[in-house]
Amino acid sequence: MASIKNLKKDINNVLGDIIEGVYIVEEANGVGPSKEGTAIIDGAIETFDELIAKVNQDDIENKKAHFNGIRIELETKANQLVDKLNSMA
Repeated sequence: MASIKNLKKDINNVLGDIIEGVYIVEEANGVGPSKEGTAIIDGAIETFDELIAKVNQDDIENKKAHFNGIRIELETKANQLVDKLNSMA
């Protein structure tokens, strides 16, 4: 099983890349901060907070299943945010 440290890094990197993608798309389109971009960034930050809180839970019986569930949730939510980002471009 991958370490908790690596899971936290994955969460940070994936959601950070999505936020960076919003800034790149907005800059490439020549527009300032848009409502759609702000909503995606807010969603990424909210997802980050939720997932880190789940990683830091102490009262877990089956840790392996718990952390695998977090990885799946990260992938699902990141894909949703990327779909929204792609619709901006």
